[in-house]
Amino acid sequence: MVKQSKLFNSRRADYSPMYLDRSLDQIYFTTTNEKVTGSHRSEITGMKKGDIWFAAKNERGEWKRPEAVEGELNSEVDEGTPAFSPDGSTMYLSKARREPNANTGVEIYTSQRSDAKWSAPVKFEITADTLSSYAHPAVSPDGNWLYFTSDMPGGQGGYDIWRINLKERQGSLENLGEWINTPGDEMFPTFRSDSVFYFSSDGHPGYGGLDIFRAQQTKSGGWSVANMGTPVNSSSDDFGMTFGEGESGFFSSNRTDNRGYDHIYSFELPELKIIISGWVLDKDEEPVPNAVIRIVGDDGSNQKQFARNDGSFSFPLDRGVRYVMLAGAKGYLNAKQEFTSDTAEEDAEYGVDFILASINKPVVIDNIFYDYDAATLRPESKTALDEMAQVLRDNPNVTIEMASHTDRHGSDTYNINLSSRRAQSVIDYLISVGIAPDRLQSQGYGKSRPKTITKKLAREFPQFKEGDVLTEEYILALPQTDQDTADQINRRTEFQVLSIDYQMY
Repeated sequence: MVKQSKLFNSRRADYSPMYLDRSLDQIYFTTTNEKVTGSHRSEITGMKKGDIWFAAKNERGEWKRPEAVEGELNSEVDEGTPAFSPDGSTMYLSKARREPNANTGVEIYTSQRSDAKWSAPVKFEITADTLSSYAHPAVSPDGNWLYFTSDMPGGQGGYDIWRINLKERQGSLENLGEWINTPGDEMFPTFRSDSVFYFSSDGHPGYGGLDIFRAQQTKSGGWSVANMGTPVNSSSDDFGMTFGEGESGFFSSNRTDNRGYDHIYSFELPELKIIISGWVLDKDEEPVPNAVIRIVGDDGSNQKQFARNDGSFSFPLDRGVRYVMLAGAKGYLNAKQEFTSDTAEEDAEYGVDFILASINKPVVIDNIFYDYDAATLRPESKTALDEMAQVLRDNPNVTIEMASHTDRHGSDTYNINLSSRRAQSVIDYLISVGIAPDRLQSQGYGKSRPKTITKKLAREFPQFKEGDVLTEEYILALPQTDQDTADQINRRTEFQVLSIDYQMY
């Protein structure tokens, strides 16, 4: 959201806002309003020459009306584009030269603050070159570097952005190179952090006039540059951005002014809401009591929370981060999920559910299929088996019994033999994908353990009630179609946790 800051703007030009320090309770800017110092008008614009004014917040956090800075800072010539040392005690500013019969040039000066007053500006010597201009100062947040705009020789063309070390000036002057500078003009640098700054350019691809760009330093020492896009940029000149709380602040633009005057605009990018939410449930799709969810990002983030009573949870996320999530609870096996959040500049909500297996009762593995009357695993069983293998990797101290069950048809001897071979087929597959053999035990139960209907099965098959046991006697009392369904439920592969201390000692 972008809107003109009417309190800061006059009927003339007002631009280059800059916070004094991170308390964010004073903002300084350049103005050419009718009350500025002196009566001379700019040879360039025909307006009265610029002064530096400021606005402060009252005790309620509201901006008060702007006023001229106190002290000897402002004069008959142009002063503008203020920037500050990290402690707010030194101002760097652009100031026009007093040179009769010479082209109007600009140089960088400093002023010191004592109480609420600013001292008369003192020239900041960058080079001995008196033909070039030096303007638009910006101090890096660590206080080590002064960035500025200049048309001095040795650049990429037009006005370029340069920097010089404030602690060791000798030999430290450098052009920011072709990552930042173009044959056009690059101006008005301002800082967000030591590795992120903003500048304006008419040489990089944009919307017209000066556009504001974001520059982030890369690991190799170069810069990655991106246009800020609309609504910050327009077909007019947009420049001089400063950040306050979060994704908010001020910048300058001459949009919508048919006289071409610059004005100060506020901007606020609503904070992106990126969350992941879901449920922690057991195999019957009931909430798991006191489940703990942990989420760790490759950005160093580490969050933990308990699921609510209904099994739900939610976490805030950041864009473009790879996350690993782990859910667990007493009496249940852990479950793990991995994902990467999108990099899009938009709200997003991700959904992920955890289905935890109990360590105290058998757990059916859905979607295990065998060839008819045989123990050969069919290819479509691979997904379920790979998920089972991952459960064992996520719970490395667990040993299990893998059991197979048949329906009521056939002899006891035949069914015990068939189910034993089927259980062993699953064990063989798990071993083939790296699960230690001594963590696995197979068992064929034939038709000796008919299934008891669970809550989940009762929801899926409402013809049965929770607690019904699918014995042969029970099944024979059912209609034929329901008998077939009951037989299908009894034909199952399931695992039971045997121990939870494998290789712990």
